[in-house]
Amino acid sequence: LKKAGFLTRDARIKERKKYGQKGARKRFQFSKR
Repeated sequence: LKKAGFLTRDARIKERKKYGQKGARKRFQFSKR
């Protein structure tokens, strides 16, 4: 494993952007109801 490649591009799996959200995890104002 070359360290240089991991510094430039993060190899961890990114969650895909869900529908109706700003990002994969970042919701607007999340509430159960």
